[in-house]
Amino acid sequence: MSQPVDPIRRSYWLKTLHAWHWISSALCLVGILLFSITGITLNHSAQIEAKAVVSTQKSRLPAELLAELATATSETGASLPESLRDWLEAQLDVRVGARSAEWSDSEIYVSMPRAGGDAWLSIDRASGEIEYERSDRGWISWLNDLHKGRNTGAAWNWFIDVFAIACVVFALTGFFLLHLHARQRPLTWPLVGLGFMVMLLIAILFVH
Repeated sequence: MSQPVDPIRRSYWLKTLHAWHWISSALCLVGILLFSITGITLNHSAQIEAKAVVSTQKSRLPAELLAELATATSETGASLPESLRDWLEAQLDVRVGARSAEWSDSEIYVSMPRAGGDAWLSIDRASGEIEYERSDRGWISWLNDLHKGRNTGAAWNWFIDVFAIACVVFALTGFFLLHLHARQRPLTWPLVGLGFMVMLLIAILFVH
């Protein structure tokens, strides 16, 4: 025979869970919409064409910077000298930052992948010729890369982790609220079980 539920204790847990549930839902609202929509676009990426728009810039280093490159650290993985990075930003609007570069006797190559596109920079160490290419696959690809955390940087990756924790809090508080209201709502656990079984059966029967 089940013991009666203490109404004071039940009221306390209802208030606490409701508070955590609405706070986590408010924090997750925009993120859930973003990740839900991009989940659809990723699932249909083959049907949603993303034609890259490619732009290319060419230039030549001034003699003083070319001479500086001759004495610069040519170890693979080393970043470009600060003076060269400043010149590239001022002349070509290219922000290389402290990215690692691939150094060889004839060329310096910097890969600059980014969300929604790609970019690379090549510098001929003998002539000083520079070629910079940037491709943009559009805002849908940009949003898809946000979903995957692809080339988005440390700050966005931290955001995804914090957002995931908030979603877990949202889901767990929702689960316990279901538990507290289940007596008044007989369909609660059948619906929870149905949601689980549909996902499980599709995964077992149709995911190869």
